[in-house]
Amino acid sequence: MRHVCRYCDEPIPDPDDAVLVAHEGGNSGPGWNIWAHRVHADLVEPDPAAVRILTRVLLVQAMRS
Repeated sequence: MRHVCRYCDEPIPDPDDAVLVAHEGGNSGPGWNIWAHRVHADLVEPDPAAVRILTRVLLVQAMRS
């Protein structure tokens, strides 16, 4: 299987250079894994839409308490 780096959008031809950095769930299936080159693994940032949604959920829960 061929992986693409989330950070630079380049293919990762060497399987030993591919690092699993996240998993995104899917609405109609199991989702997919997010990969990066070993040197880019620490540079991948979380999906901003997911961060906004999580922030809203946490704020609503905090206001209810």
